[in-house]
Amino acid sequence: MTSFSLDDLARIVAQRAAAPASESYTAKLLADGPAKAAKKLGEEAVEAAIAAVQGDRQNLTAEAADVLYHLLVVLQGAHIPLSDVLAELERRTAQSGLAEKAARKS
Repeated sequence: MTSFSLDDLARIVAQRAAAPASESYTAKLLADGPAKAAKKLGEEAVEAAIAAVQGDRQNLTAEAADVLYHLLVVLQGAHIPLSDVLAELERRTAQSGLAEKAARKS
């Protein structure tokens, strides 16, 4: 088991976002505007979904890593810290997923 966490990745993304776009893929994605980073996130999510449907564990693992990275880049560009997303997940897990969905309908 690795000790590497999403917090670690979020810190790396933040550091690389501050680098010149000529030296950092993260900075280049962000310099090209939110649509570019969001498009990459969508592409990686589709690739992960395809790998899941195909039962390709190795490719799904790689694509899931890409999804997490690109999600953190999108969040960085929107100035939304990972801690806000984790707080929302924590709030949602206080009740069952079915109860949470039912509450949204009202």
